Amino acid sequence: MATSKAGLDLGRAAYDDHRWGEAFGHFGDAHREGGLPAADLERFATAAFLTGHADDGTGALARAHEEFLLTGDVPGAVRCAAWLGIHLLNSGSSAASSGWLARGTRLLAEVDEPGAAEGLLLIPAAVAKLYGGDAAGASALFSRAHGIGTASHDRDVTCLAQLGQGQAQVMLGNPAAGLELFDEVMVAAISGEVSAIPSGIIYCATIGTCQAVFDLPRALEWTMALDRWCEGQPDLVLFSGQCHAHRAELYVLRGQWDEAMAAAAKAQERSSHGDPEARFGAFYYQGEVQRLRGLFEAAAASYRAAADSGFDPQPGMALLHLALGEVQLARRQINDAVAAADPTWRSRLLSGLVEIELAAGDLAAARSAADDLARFAASYPAPMPRALAAQADGSVLLEGGEATAALKPLRTAWTLWRTLENPYEAARCRVLVAKARRRLGDEETARMDFDAAREELEELGAGPAFAMVDALNGAGPSDGPDASGGVVPGGAASGPLTGREVEVLRLVAAGKSNRAVAVELFLSEKTVARHLSNIFLKLEVTSRVAASRYAYEHGLMA
Repeated sequence: MATSKAGLDLGRAAYDDHRWGEAFGHFGDAHREGGLPAADLERFATAAFLTGHADDGTGALARAHEEFLLTGDVPGAVRCAAWLGIHLLNSGSSAASSGWLARGTRLLAEVDEPGAAEGLLLIPAAVAKLYGGDAAGASALFSRAHGIGTASHDRDVTCLAQLGQGQAQVMLGNPAAGLELFDEVMVAAISGEVSAIPSGIIYCATIGTCQAVFDLPRALEWTMALDRWCEGQPDLVLFSGQCHAHRAELYVLRGQWDEAMAAAAKAQERSSHGDPEARFGAFYYQGEVQRLRGLFEAAAASYRAAADSGFDPQPGMALLHLALGEVQLARRQINDAVAAADPTWRSRLLSGLVEIELAAGDLAAARSAADDLARFAASYPAPMPRALAAQADGSVLLEGGEATAALKPLRTAWTLWRTLENPYEAARCRVLVAKARRRLGDEETARMDFDAAREELEELGAGPAFAMVDALNGAGPSDGPDASGGVVPGGAASGPLTGREVEVLRLVAAGKSNRAVAVELFLSEKTVARHLSNIFLKLEVTSRVAASRYAYEHGLMA
């Protein structure tokens, strides 16, 4: 076994190279053999947190705090208390967090020139104000911390404070100003000016806020940067799950639903091994794919798992209830969520609110929500807010009997969705355009639009939306899936399968390959594979043989 000195040297070298797993092991060995100096206990704690060993990290940081006090380094002890407060708050231990922050504040009064430690201690206090609804008060505290960090030449404090200032600006209704601050602080993180844990906080908070205000280009760019940062640290657990969760959201928006499910599964795995902040996104975006595919029971289970993180899984859960026909329940849930949401998250709920209020027949409430969305889009005219606002406006106009007026915003939204490469929303918007054209007497163009939307939704595997288009387009049971998913040609019971999925299953059960099925049904092999994946999920089977057995046992081969 290595000596304490050798283990310490190996730990320091691994730490400097961002080989966090090795650093954790070597520092742990050295600590058990002879103890660690305060600065190395801090390094040990960082390696522990980054590799998912939160309890070890908390213990090492508490010990570092004590060692700094013993050597008379009060600012060092305050720094450890501040980070303990931050880590414990993130893990849900609010009382313990408050205790450490109070201790840090008390010790700070004993220091004539506390330096950067004073600025770091302001960060959690500012965050508490931010999420307590006092964005202006938070901005003032972040500004103080930024000044202290700048004067102390401490990039961790300076950049964390600037990150907070950006978040406060977004919450104050100035998203463009906030995102400019994010861009600047991200440059510092990417350039390696900030240490590992603050860097991870900056990456994840920036991407989360970009997605909250629907700035997809920024979210994609910074997610790719986070990917590179995580890939350069193979032992990293903390923040890596959040990276996969952010990626899952982007995949959902781009219609890459299989990829979204894979990313969500990775996020769940990392969440369970030391990145608890990834839990909500990991399960929520899994639920979104399941809801859009018509796997409603699975979606409900995913949303419940997301809710266990402490966050409300909206608007997904409310839209699930809407899809199940539980309109009033959906309405209560979405309105409760909107009332409780901070300004940033509220903007994400408005589109769902419009859809649900229209389904409930409350045109005035839908118009109010659409106008709120329009005001948000005006404050930050990025493509996705503009698309959401235009689609909401067009939807309300259409339901209000103003088909001519509805066409312009709906066409605008459709164009924007295509530019954003969001095939699901583009298809849904094209359905609305088709409905407007039908009401204006242009049946030929309406059917063309319905058919194009139907094809796109089929390609995606969006069963409920696909069935809805068939119903609107006047298709009979023999031409597509029944809206309830219960009847197929010949009177056989299809259970959860759409009409197209039954066609694919029949040919697979007859022994045909994916290529042969694709040729016979005039589909791509990729589409056939997606249909088959959906069939396996819905039937809860894992093989072609088991799926074929289901087809024969349920009379689908007639």
